[in-house]
Amino acid sequence: MKRRVVVTGMGAITPIGNSVDEFWAGVKEGRIGFDKISYFDVTDYKCKLAAQVKDFKADDFMDKKAARRMEQFCQYAVAAAKEAIEDSGLDMEKEDAYRVGCSIGNGIGSLQAMEREYTRLVEKGPSRVAPLFVPMVISNMAAGNVSIAYNLKGKSINVVTACATGTNSIGEAYRTIQYGDADVMVAGGTEASITPLGIAGFASLTALSTSEDPTRCSIPFDKDRNGFVMGEGSAVVVLEELEHAKARGAKIYAEVAGYGCSSDAYHITSPAEDGAGAARAMTNAVNDAGISTDDITYINAHGTSTHHNDLFETRAIKLAFGAHAKDIKINSTKSMIGHLLGAAGAVEFVTCIKELQEGFIHKTVGLRESEEELDLNYCRESYNEDITYALSNSLGFGGHNASILIKKYAEA
Repeated sequence: MKRRVVVTGMGAITPIGNSVDEFWAGVKEGRIGFDKISYFDVTDYKCKLAAQVKDFKADDFMDKKAARRMEQFCQYAVAAAKEAIEDSGLDMEKEDAYRVGCSIGNGIGSLQAMEREYTRLVEKGPSRVAPLFVPMVISNMAAGNVSIAYNLKGKSINVVTACATGTNSIGEAYRTIQYGDADVMVAGGTEASITPLGIAGFASLTALSTSEDPTRCSIPFDKDRNGFVMGEGSAVVVLEELEHAKARGAKIYAEVAGYGCSSDAYHITSPAEDGAGAARAMTNAVNDAGISTDDITYINAHGTSTHHNDLFETRAIKLAFGAHAKDIKINSTKSMIGHLLGAAGAVEFVTCIKELQEGFIHKTVGLRESEEELDLNYCRESYNEDITYALSNSLGFGGHNASILIKKYAEA
């Protein structure tokens, strides 16, 4: 029998707040985190805006020596994990460390280190490349550093599925606990790719918004959308087997009820035009939970603000839910924080939990008018509404589709 899995801790570093409380306050206000990129001169770049993390000091979350040995994406993950673990009340001295694992994914690794050390190689020669270049650049080091920082000796994995990374990381942690390979998993995603190469590369792909108006740059499902806005940050949650959580008196935020995946097997960047792959991920998650598609009344969409994603995700929702799709409220958290790539699904997972807790569905900020085929309820306004389930979608380059289903916790 599959074991029940609950959420007992949450942490977040985002463009609108460096804790879950700050982030959630920003979401409820409809605050946007977009501004002109300050990390480098964007004069010659087509894309000028991003959603940067503000006022982050690694020393507030870890000692200075440890911080110096981490790139930005790792620092964000360790900081979010610190909040999540402290929030959960987990005492590692009372746990079997080999039953506590880590599943924190990252999409790209450190572009900062790549750019910095390649420049050093070209200008000063191979002997001047930093000795720690490789362990600082590779994407698995977020999971590695969190495991080291908190003595997590169980399964430690780094899922890399582009924009689906955060959802897959939490989903695989859920499966790990379900089938008895761990009792607790620290899970989530992290990303920090607002760099010259990152922005130039995504802009050359014509994936990024070229708007210079912060209020009109990330506008999912709007007819004027023209690309996503790069965000950065991390979200980490503590997942726990239900009886383990109850035995230690942990507070329970929500239950993970279902997880579904698929591959479009279609194109390296474009989703399948009919939405069939994403639809299958959603129905797989619903079936995994043992419920009906009619039980779903809210979806946190991938909703990137690109033409193809928003159109094809809409088709996917219609394909998965049929006529019931018209009754589902659909929003995009990316309308406030942009696209956090490998961290996106994890931040949106936290968003869903807060919405379940408070009976509040946030609006898709900036959405004014959609084109004809985009005819679902994309939440132009916020709703105060009691919801039992939240379905969160993440769709990644390469055709990776992942959906995770969260429900209000109830004893039975």
